[in-house]
Amino acid sequence: MKLPWKNDDAVSDDRSTRAEPGTSGSSAGTTTETRPGTTPGKGRPTPTRREAQGRRRGPVTPAPLTRAEARARRKELGKEKLTREQRKKRSDERRAARNEQRERMMDGDERFLMPRDKGPVRRFARDIVDSRRNLAGLFMPFAVLLIVVMFLPATQGIATLVMLVFTVFLIVDGVILGRLVNKRVRERFPDTIDGGFKLGWYAFSRAMQMRFMRAPRAQVSTGDAV
Repeated sequence: MKLPWKNDDAVSDDRSTRAEPGTSGSSAGTTTETRPGTTPGKGRPTPTRREAQGRRRGPVTPAPLTRAEARARRKELGKEKLTREQRKKRSDERRAARNEQRERMMDGDERFLMPRDKGPVRRFARDIVDSRRNLAGLFMPFAVLLIVVMFLPATQGIATLVMLVFTVFLIVDGVILGRLVNKRVRERFPDTIDGGFKLGWYAFSRAMQMRFMRAPRAQVSTGDAV
């Protein structure tokens, strides 16, 4: 190829100095020097774009983070091909397993309880709350009643005052319950580190729920000695 800064004589000299296999220069053992400004050959053909893209390795696909993502990935790969009856059977089995786990959790089985409910101290605190009548248990029905009453213009002022008074009594009852639970726990479990405000709030939050809504469900009746 003729370069702009070279004349015709220089181009002819470059072509003449290129040695070809079988020539006298190569047979004599002499090597041809590359002139400045020229690029030596690679000795192999340039790969096509398809070959280069075939050898190119992309990033590794990260592992699935959730069960739903793993299930979707299996479906995309075609590894999970189930009939409608098989899918229904598997769904029924999973539903039955979840229901069984919930029932055991509601019965107080330690293996299926949430971390905040595990341990003999928390079980004892729940029994104390379930064995007494708590003013906090009236919070939910009382709040619903007040919301209905506040829609009446004539009773809005009275409803607001009653709500404030009830809130004060609710706080007092919660403080009494928290102190009672902490005192009984220290007597029953003197070496435990579970106590203080955290345990008192746990007992108060359970007391605010209606009895049939508590989880785990109550293991003692109201008025039983604990």
